[in-house]
Amino acid sequence: MPQAISKTKSSFYRRLYVAWLIDTGSATSIPALMDATGMPRRTAQDTVNALAELDILCEFEQQPGTRNNAGHYLIRDWGAIDKHWIGANLKAIKQALDYP
Repeated sequence: MPQAISKTKSSFYRRLYVAWLIDTGSATSIPALMDATGMPRRTAQDTVNALAELDILCEFEQQPGTRNNAGHYLIRDWGAIDKHWIGANLKAIKQALDYP
């Protein structure tokens, strides 16, 4: 079992991990994020929406010719966040969050 971390740190790590999943194409929709992390839908939605608080620019790209939010998320800008650090520390981040 991972060592307990603060709510602030877990929230920060969760946002970094979600942004990384989106940026790498591993999970670019809410259902895919739920599958990858085990998060409930609302947590996944709130986490994507909260990326802007870290100056990570995440946008939803609608699929041409479709309706009802068919499409995927894209990271347009990482702001001050070093995405390479996330990749290098991915195992520790997932362990801290108890994600698969």
